[in-house]
Amino acid sequence: MRTLDVHPIIDNARFSPFHWMVMAWCGLLLVFDGYDLFIYGVVLPVIMKEWGLTPLQAGALGSYALFGMMFGALLFGSLADRIGRKKGIAICFALFSGATILNGFASSPSEFGIYRFIAGLGCGGLMPNAVALMNEYAPKRLRSTLVAVMFSGYSLGGMLSAGVGIFLLPRFGWESMFFAAALPLLLLPVILYYLPESIGFLVRQGRSDEARALLKRLDPDCDVRDDDLLQASDNKGKGASVLALFRDGLAVRTLALWLAFFCCLLMVYALSSWLPKLMANAGYSLGSSLSFLLALNFGGMAGAILGGWLGDRYNLVKVKVAFFIGAAVSISLLGVNSPMPVLYLLIFIAGATTIGTQILLYAGAAQLYGLSVRSTGLGWASGIGRNGAIVGPLLGGALMGINLPLQLNFIAFAIPGAVAALAMAVHLLSSRRHGLATAAQA
Repeated sequence: MRTLDVHPIIDNARFSPFHWMVMAWCGLLLVFDGYDLFIYGVVLPVIMKEWGLTPLQAGALGSYALFGMMFGALLFGSLADRIGRKKGIAICFALFSGATILNGFASSPSEFGIYRFIAGLGCGGLMPNAVALMNEYAPKRLRSTLVAVMFSGYSLGGMLSAGVGIFLLPRFGWESMFFAAALPLLLLPVILYYLPESIGFLVRQGRSDEARALLKRLDPDCDVRDDDLLQASDNKGKGASVLALFRDGLAVRTLALWLAFFCCLLMVYALSSWLPKLMANAGYSLGSSLSFLLALNFGGMAGAILGGWLGDRYNLVKVKVAFFIGAAVSISLLGVNSPMPVLYLLIFIAGATTIGTQILLYAGAAQLYGLSVRSTGLGWASGIGRNGAIVGPLLGGALMGINLPLQLNFIAFAIPGAVAALAMAVHLLSSRRHGLATAAQA
């Protein structure tokens, strides 16, 4: 009887149709997740008018879902390390889809906010689990690229939300945007049937037969026998305690990652919540303002794929530093009076370097932490970052409430990009020092 480590088999596997399947289902989940998250920015101009909301009230209402996402990421990230990725994903998907449908029946801002909070719990929990699952199945040489491609489903969901809004809002009202979430819920049984469980989790649970079957599907040529004893090398038995995120020289990198998540999500949600309204106030029609949201998300998808490709070939942290600098510059220029093609280009770059970099942050966090705490690490990074997502809409509402010039609004949105670039530079230095210290001890 042999003892086999499952991770070298997964790391060195050839890219196969099985990888395509995992990436496609996880990506589809994030399409629905992105739709639910960006829907608020799409309906915001309409509900502000219907319910007579001030900019500050609208910003606070937009933060309800993001409060939910913070708690959802912390709760379901740790929970999935105990019950499995698949169950965690199923619970989160049902939660945010059901609550989004109920949003269409809301008759007051307070009722609307409660449903958005519940939807946020599911959205916040699904992201780290989907990233962790894709990261665990991806071959090592393609890991950043595959996670980025999968996560581009999030941007597709934002594009879908803007596109559906352009069609539905003038014809059927804002409620129809939320009722459309019933369609993805019908796919839940199909997704659960085809989506595989984490192999590492199955090994930890002693479900070796299921793990062997998945390894054979992953790599039909792998030499795994029925009597082989399977193990996961990065499962060190430390459980899912958050303290594990600060052991083994990870403390500085964990804190830098949390700060970068905070700043990045602040920019993403400030832009996604207020870009249509800011542009409408600047004189653009509602349809044009929503098309800016499309450009933002299209840029996010392109930036994630390009960044993942660059990260696999060079250094993922260096790529994130460069992207954050690009975010600070492009967002600060959005308030300058520019020709329409230049404005669309700047919004595209802003999306690539904010939404795209958020996706790269998830990919980097998944690679930083071992299997036994991966969902915990992703969940806490995402949960801490959600504070930035909460601040984003509130900041936009506060800035609009004091009637600042358009350019100053965008400069305020750009400052976190510079802070995040510094945080990732510290992360890079800490990683190099830890690598040197480890090499000296060897």
